[in-house]
Amino acid sequence: MTTPALDLDAYFARIGYHGPRTATLDTLAAVHERHAQTIPFENLDVVLGRAIPLDLPALERKLVHERRGGYCFEQNTLFAAALRALGFAVTPLLARVRWQVPAGVPTPQTHMALRVEIDGRPWLADAGFGGNGLMAPLALDSTNEQRTRHEPRRLVPHGRNLLQQIQIANTWTDVYVLHLDEAFPIDFEVANWFTSMHPASRFRQNVMAARAEGELRYALLNRDLTARHRDGTAEKRQIASHNELLEVLVSLSFLAYFFSCR
Repeated sequence: MTTPALDLDAYFARIGYHGPRTATLDTLAAVHERHAQTIPFENLDVVLGRAIPLDLPALERKLVHERRGGYCFEQNTLFAAALRALGFAVTPLLARVRWQVPAGVPTPQTHMALRVEIDGRPWLADAGFGGNGLMAPLALDSTNEQRTRHEPRRLVPHGRNLLQQIQIANTWTDVYVLHLDEAFPIDFEVANWFTSMHPASRFRQNVMAARAEGELRYALLNRDLTARHRDGTAEKRQIASHNELLEVLVSLSFLAYFFSCR
């Protein structure tokens, strides 16, 4: 069966990318940043009880043409299709989320990330983690601290896998354990079903949205709205009404507009 092709021009128009279309690290970094800063992370369809299809035409319609956001399976499936259209070798991976999870508490493999090969070197690309998502690819073959536009990152050996950590206010915090074996479409179908449909999934229980803008990160959890700066300091406010919540969600600039109207 032929895999449907992504409309790369429409995708680039959606994220505001006008650079080269060559399979280089510079291109990967530029597209990664534009995607992460333009297409918001959000779970509104999950909260509304709607199915989350992962076929490319449905994702292109929602995230590109309807200018919606989505969560990791949607974001990184679309991102992977764009990278492949540019000529990159892309391998989908699964991860166990450790962000804000106590040590010793097991978590399922419910996060999607990507391994991208460039000139024989592997890179981690991930446009769908949300409030602490990557803005740039990380070298998968390095355990050193890696600088990004936002917080420093590092990849620490964790058995056969890698633990991604983020430094916030001088403290290293776990983000997820990345499994290095290739994952397959059926793996994501199962993980996507659990995340979007199981009653115990936190995605069913909370309204979540996030986006980065410049060096700021904006995150919405139910009625709590946060703007976090690069140094870890944060501004927080609580949304008082449904109308205000809708204003945040539908605003073109998403969350920055709301903070500017304090």
